[in-house]
Amino acid sequence: MRMVDLIEKKRDGHELTTEEIQFIIKGYTEGTIPDYQMSAFTMAVFFQGMTERERADLTMAMVESGDQIDLSAIEGIKVDKHSTGGVGDTTTLVLGPLVASLGVPVAKMSGRGLGHTGGTIDKLEAVPGFHVEIENDEFIRLVNENKLAVIGQSGNLTPADKKLYALRDVTATVNSIPLIASSIMSKKIAAGANAIVLDVKTGAGAFMKTLEEAKELAQAMVNIGNNVGRKTMAVISDMSQPLGYAIGNALEVKEAIDTLSGKGPKDLTELCLTLGSHMVYLAEKADSLEEARQKLQQVIEDGSALETFKKFLQAQGGDPSVVDHPERLPQAKYVVELEAKEDGYVSEIVADEIGTAAMLLGAGRATKESQIDLAVGLVLRKKIGDYVQKGESLVTIHSNFEDIEQIKQKLYNNIRISKEKVEAPTLIYGEITE
Repeated sequence: MRMVDLIEKKRDGHELTTEEIQFIIKGYTEGTIPDYQMSAFTMAVFFQGMTERERADLTMAMVESGDQIDLSAIEGIKVDKHSTGGVGDTTTLVLGPLVASLGVPVAKMSGRGLGHTGGTIDKLEAVPGFHVEIENDEFIRLVNENKLAVIGQSGNLTPADKKLYALRDVTATVNSIPLIASSIMSKKIAAGANAIVLDVKTGAGAFMKTLEEAKELAQAMVNIGNNVGRKTMAVISDMSQPLGYAIGNALEVKEAIDTLSGKGPKDLTELCLTLGSHMVYLAEKADSLEEARQKLQQVIEDGSALETFKKFLQAQGGDPSVVDHPERLPQAKYVVELEAKEDGYVSEIVADEIGTAAMLLGAGRATKESQIDLAVGLVLRKKIGDYVQKGESLVTIHSNFEDIEQIKQKLYNNIRISKEKVEAPTLIYGEITE
């Protein structure tokens, strides 16, 4: 087999065999296929696309390029959840304890964030003492015991994907549905779950800006998962404005505690109940989505979801008292209100720009080397459709430096107020189950 022939075959729109796809991924991972040939191949895929079978084969070739996590020692059906990312996306912090309290094992492998705020691990590390450096045996023991544990990503999980993603980033081939879908699904499948629930975001703060693109990506990922023997479904949700109110690491932990107590933002609560219902249903802990949802609402009301969160924090070295005393989480030195300059209805909150404002405060990483400030961030006081009076707070800014004029200006530029009444955006656009 020669790489040049395979590039030509895909360039001309033909379907590659399973063996040919395996040859490409193996060769690229081992360094026998150079970057310039792989660049040509990804561009051919960008323009010609891939069939469903090719996408599944590409995903599995990337899974097989490195370690695969064996979760067979964990009792029950392991369900993983993946979000395509956004601003103020606190769902994992809520969903983990929520579904674990119904006996669904959540063996979560998470990364650190590059962008608006930290990743799930960074957020959890806002809890004093919490750590993810645990051995695999300990990880499995904790999931069996508490139904929930979070570990850092293994160094050798899907090395082909890491290498390929870096190449796509510099060759303008990131926005290809087959390449995005196989990249995301390879990591989820290598992480060992039996079933996968996907939260595919759409809107200004999402990777997929339009609903059509989000639907196409969701369908592609569901097809891959089901084709390789993992029960997979997707929810398509809105990210035209930040989810919930908090954007920032300690601030999002506090919001997760509020949500698990039944006092969280409406949109975050609704999305967690929707995603959680599918996780519980796929784990066969309920006979229908309606029953799953009722059970989730019950564990919020009776306090067992919050109790599971405390146990989980304590088991990984964290201080569980932050649940009852959120003031023990890192606190910013300056807390400033951004006041509305006029009366009216909030008509737009540009999610990605608000996220950038939080990053400028230090809540996220601009580069891999950046240090995160766990205390800082933003808390929205109004969402799209809300009425605001002049002088009322739009956003509370939590900062560790005094001069925040640049941040304020960025927020004013990206929160629009109109005289006309505006409807709140749709939160959930649809679900794809097959």
